[in-house]
Formats: sequence, C-alpha cells, structure tokens
Amino acid sequence: MVESIARVKHIRVTPTKARRVVNLIRGKQAMEALAILKFAPQGASEPVYKLVASAIANAKVKADAANSYLDEQDLFISAAFVDEGTTLKRFQPRAQGRAFQILKRTSHITIVLATPAEEDVQKPARKSTAAKAGKK
Repeated sequence: MVESIARVKHIRVTPTKARRVVNLIRGKQAMEALAILKFAPQGASEPVYKLVASAIANAKVKADAANSYLDEQDLFISAAFVDEGTTLKRFQPRAQGRAFQILKRTSHITIVLATPAEEDVQKPARKSTAAKAGKK
C-alpha cells in the first residue's frame, strides 16, 4: 500500500471556503477528484487541484524509490482536511478617527492519497453478525 501526503501552509483562502472544496473530493479516486476540481467554480479549487496533483507526483516518486509499480487509477483520497492557519490583522480607517480590524485568514490544507490495501481488494466486505441480529 503506497501512501503519499501533500500539504500547503499559509494559503490565503479562508478555512470555511477551503473546506467546501475539500468536502467535494474526500474519498474519491485521485483522477476523478482532479476532474471535479478542474470545473469547480469556487476560488479555492485551484490550489486544491495543484495540491492533489502534487500528492499524485509524490506517490509516483515514493513508488519509484521503493521500486514498485504504481497505477495512478488506483490512488484515492484517504484523508483530506483543512486547518486554520495564522490570521493577518489589518486595520481600516473609519469615521471620526476610529479604526476597524480586518482579519485576513489563512489555511493549512492536507491531502493524503493511498492505494487500497491488498486485503481490501481480495476480500469483499462482510456484514457483521451483530448487524444481522439487530435487523431481526
């Protein structure tokens, strides 16, 4: 199982706007996620697109270093999350000598790509006996 991580820190996108984009691709295959991000109208989709492409490149390098075969179609997004970065504080002048604070928020975005484990590929998912007993 190959696992690769790509991170971008201090990107000038608010965390809530970035989370909207990341929620679109969480759990999807990497190539499908790139197609979704390419046509997503949100402004945060461009940096997330570049981040997924970087994670794919990281997986290729990791597989080459391990001297193993990697098919890009097998990669899926196993984890994707957005953390709040530092906040830039600016002031805007207002009437009668007052000043209003402007908060320019930043984000830390992390994408983890993985290939499915060999056990998951060979064995189909089985329902547990407890779940069957609850249905009766």
